[in-house]
Amino acid sequence: MSIKSSQILVEEAKKSIETLNSDQAKKLFEKKEITLIDVRDIRELWKDGTIENSKHIPRGMLEFWLDPESKYYKENKIKDVKKMVLFCALGWRSALATKSLVDMGFKNVAHVDGGFESLKKSGFKVVEKVKK
Repeated sequence: MSIKSSQILVEEAKKSIETLNSDQAKKLFEKKEITLIDVRDIRELWKDGTIENSKHIPRGMLEFWLDPESKYYKENKIKDVKKMVLFCALGWRSALATKSLVDMGFKNVAHVDGGFESLKKSGFKVVEKVKK
């Protein structure tokens, strides 16, 4: 059996989506032109925190929470959101997630290359995620 590797899927996704570096994301975030969406698993947020004022939508629920036809739809998750910029730990899951949103018809969406690690290096404030 021959399958595409996850790395090939990420590389293909990056060809059809907008990718921002962390410095670009910081400038847009400071001008309040984007909303950062953390797609990492909740356990990653508990362990490492998240970017202050970002929203959390776990990768596994992204399409369901943002689809008005889904019984899991969460209208308040993207209400009043400008441009959605997704990030994960390193930028792989967020690339696939961004491609999925583009495929769903979302126009104003991008992802951060290098993910959470690069955002921290660019000076974004990290806050602890309180366990529920």
